[in-house]
Amino acid sequence: MCGIAGEINLQGSLDAERLPVWQAMQEKLRRRGPDDRDIYYDHQAALIHARLAVVDIAGGHQPMRLALPGRTLVLVYNGELYNTDELRQELLAAGHHFRGHSDTEVLLHGYAEWGEQVVDRLNGIFAFAVWEVERGRLFAARDRIGVKPFFYALRGDTLIFGSEIKSLLEHPMVRPQIDREGLAEIFFIGPGRTPGCGVFRGIAELPAGCCAVFDADGWQQRQYWQLQDEPHNDSFEQTVEKVRWLVEDAIQRQLVSDVPLGTFLSGGLDSSLISAVADKYYAERGERLQTFSVTYRNNEKYFVSSKFQPGSDEEFIRRMNDYLHAENHLIVLDSEDLVEALFAAVEARDLPGMADVDASLLLFCRKIKEYVTVALSGECADEIFGGYPWYRDPEVRSRYGFPWAQSTAWRMGFLRQDLAAEIDGAAYVDARYRQTVQQADVRPGLSDEERRLREMMALNLQWFMQTLLDRKDRMSMYSGLEVRVPFCDYRIAEYLYSVPWAYKDWQGREKGLLREAMRGWLPEDILWRKKSPYPKTHDPAYLAAVSARLRAILDEGTSPLLELVRRDALEALLVSDVRTPWYGQLMLTPQTIAYFLQVEYWLRHYRVEVVL
Repeated sequence: MCGIAGEINLQGSLDAERLPVWQAMQEKLRRRGPDDRDIYYDHQAALIHARLAVVDIAGGHQPMRLALPGRTLVLVYNGELYNTDELRQELLAAGHHFRGHSDTEVLLHGYAEWGEQVVDRLNGIFAFAVWEVERGRLFAARDRIGVKPFFYALRGDTLIFGSEIKSLLEHPMVRPQIDREGLAEIFFIGPGRTPGCGVFRGIAELPAGCCAVFDADGWQQRQYWQLQDEPHNDSFEQTVEKVRWLVEDAIQRQLVSDVPLGTFLSGGLDSSLISAVADKYYAERGERLQTFSVTYRNNEKYFVSSKFQPGSDEEFIRRMNDYLHAENHLIVLDSEDLVEALFAAVEARDLPGMADVDASLLLFCRKIKEYVTVALSGECADEIFGGYPWYRDPEVRSRYGFPWAQSTAWRMGFLRQDLAAEIDGAAYVDARYRQTVQQADVRPGLSDEERRLREMMALNLQWFMQTLLDRKDRMSMYSGLEVRVPFCDYRIAEYLYSVPWAYKDWQGREKGLLREAMRGWLPEDILWRKKSPYPKTHDPAYLAAVSARLRAILDEGTSPLLELVRRDALEALLVSDVRTPWYGQLMLTPQTIAYFLQVEYWLRHYRVEVVL
C-alpha cells in the first residue's frame, strides 16, 4: 500500500523548478507511505510515490519504469493484487521477464502486454497511473469496488492527481474552495459522498470500477465494471457451496504478505470468520496469528442495549479467543482521547467524517500498527449479504430514499436561511437517489421484492459501503497500516447480486446464507450471533466533552461554522436527545455534535473558502 500523486502537463512545460511543489505533495502522503519515496519527472509528467512496503521489500521501488523497444512505461501504484501469481505465469508464458516478485512489477508488465484491458484481469484493491512517455499519454484506473482512492483536478491542459485530497491542495492550481454543491455534500450527504465527487470545488474522484486516459484529447473516462443481474440457476445447496468456496478463497488470497499480518476481531460473524480462516492458515505453518479487538473505558458500566446494538462485544471476543490459537490484543479507548482524535480523523479523511466512529478507528489502527503492518477486516459483508436492518424490514426496505439517511428535512434546518434559500437539499439528495436506482441493473420479470433488493444492493455498494471504505482506508493509512477487506472481492459481489433473497435470508436471519455456508468454521453461538455494528462509546463523559467544545465555539462567536450554520439550531442540538440518526444507525446526539465539531475544524484547518 502506498500514496501516489502526479502532475501531467500536455504542453511540456514541466521542469525541475516545480520539484518543491511535487515534494510538498509527496510529504502530504508520508503517512500512507513511510518506508520509501521517489519522484519521476520529464517535460510532460511528474509521478510521485510514497511507499508502504508490504511485498518484495527490496524490489518494489516506485515509480517503476519499464523500457521496451520504442516504448517506455512509468507506473505509480497504490494497492494489492491477489492474483499476482496467476498473472505472472501468463506473462512469463508470453515472454516477459521479472527482476523481483512484487505485484507492482506484474501490473506494469501486464499493462505492457494487455494495455487498458489489464484492469479486466486484476483481482485486488488498487488505484494506479501509467505514463506512456513516447505517446504523451496517462492511463489511470481504480479497483472495481472502490477500496483505494484516486482524486484528480483538471486545470486546462494540466491534470493533477493523488491518493488523498490533501496532496492536491499542495499544488498552486488547486485551492480549498467549496461551492453550492460542496455545501450540499457536507450538510445533506455527509459523511457520505456522491460517487465521483471530491467535495472541494474542481476536485473529482475517479469512481469505482472506472478507468481513464489523459492525452491530447483531454480526460476520457469509462466504466469497465458494474454489477450485472444474471439468472441464478444454482440450487440453494449449490449456492451454499459456491459461497463457501468464494469466501475461503478470498480470505486465503489476502493472507500473502512479507511483513507481519493480523486480523480485526469483534466477536461478530464477519471478523470472526476471517480470523478463523486466517488462524487455520497460520497454525498449519506453525505460526500464531495476531488478532485485535477494541472496547471503551467504562463500557461495562455505561453500555445501553438497543435494537441496532443488542449486546457489547467483550463476551464474544473472549469466546473467540478461547476458540482460536491466536494471540489477541484488546485495545481500550478513553473518551478524552476519542474527542481529540476527532480532529486527526478530519486530517486523515480531508473531510468531516463519521465522528467518533472515525476517531475510534483511527486510534485503534494506531495501536495495531505497533504490532503488524497488514490487517484483514470484515467490512462489506452486510452490504453484499443483506445484513443491515434496511434490507430485512419490509417497511424500511420499501421507504423512498437512502435508508441510512432519512433526515434531510432535519439537516436543512441547520443551514443558515440565506444559504438554504439557494440550496434545495431535498432535491439534491433525491436526484442522487433516483439516478442510482435508475442505473441499477435489474433483469425483467422479477418480483417487486427482488427488484427492490437489487436496487438496495446497488445503493449500498455505491453509497453506504463507499463511506465505510473511505473511513477504513484513511483511518488505517494515517498510521501506515494496510487494511484488506476480503468480503470486497468483486467475485463475491458479482455472484451475490443475483442470488434470490430467500437464499440470503435463510432461516429468517440476517446474512443467513453466509452463516449456513460457513458452518464448521465457528462455534455455533458466534456463527448465529445477532448482528452488532462497530462499537461506539456510551460513556456520558463523551457527550459532555463534545458538548463543551461546541458550547465554547458558540460562546466565542467568530467561528467560520457560524457563517454557514444557524446558531439557534446548534443551541437546540446541545439540549436535545436526537432520535433521528444523522447517518447510518448510530450517529445520534453525541455523534451529530461531534460531526459539527469536525465541520468547524475542517473549515479552519483547510482554510476553506465558500464560493457561491
